[in-house]
Amino acid sequence: MVPVTTAADVVAAVRSAIPAPVRPVTVDGFLDGDPGAGVSGVAVTTMATLDVLRRAADWGGDGATLVITHEPLYFAHADDARNTLAAQDDPVYNAKRAFVHERGLVVWHLHDQWHDQRPDGVDAATAAALGWALDAAEAAAGAAVATLAPTTLGALARHVAAALGATAARFVGDPATVVRRVGLDLGFRGAARNRALLRRADVDVVVLGEAHEWETGEYAVDAVAAGVAAGAIVVGHVPSEQEGMRAVAAWLPKVLADAGRPVPVTFVETPDLFRAV
Repeated sequence: MVPVTTAADVVAAVRSAIPAPVRPVTVDGFLDGDPGAGVSGVAVTTMATLDVLRRAADWGGDGATLVITHEPLYFAHADDARNTLAAQDDPVYNAKRAFVHERGLVVWHLHDQWHDQRPDGVDAATAAALGWALDAAEAAAGAAVATLAPTTLGALARHVAAALGATAARFVGDPATVVRRVGLDLGFRGAARNRALLRRADVDVVVLGEAHEWETGEYAVDAVAAGVAAGAIVVGHVPSEQEGMRAVAAWLPKVLADAGRPVPVTFVETPDLFRAV
């Protein structure tokens, strides 16, 4: 008899196969559902919005579906908003949690361990989707920098938006400026890290996931005015990391087969959360 594969079995196989240790303190973990439930399939996504959960549940068929999400389920990175939302009887939280339970979904957060690879699993997959090769030494140190054929900032911004499916990308700088060296700071890495890339003499432009406008936005505008950087491209959080989770979905079937837990795997794309007017 083929053993029932549980959500916990899948997670154990994933954790064992990623070439980076599990952090002693991590956001990676089960966010809802029963880890001991037998699963009929695994749906990988970037952000488990209600729309994504509905599509994952409809795909799953008989048995529970394990949803592996890169971003949190209940609107907080460390999953620490749940008690407040429940106490407020928040209607959005209530609707989402009710759907998870009604459809028997199990949701697991895969964030830290995938980022902790060298090269970073998200950076490597995003660079590949853009047709870029990351500098090996930089990637080994946890940074993401690539050298491109000379292009203009405007052309680069259009290429990044089109390749990553960004519907509300923005950029700072003169679109006619020629750029060659690009740094990647995907998702939300924080203003200090954004500034460190923008001020590097060997980096012309930085591609960001999202950034606070009063911190990184202001710094980027001033960096251009001061001649320190050519510009910054803000793609949006989800499109900047989507390729990293698409890579998880492509990698996972062999991992599960090797672990003796072969279950179907699909990628459920998260559309860009925003659209330009």
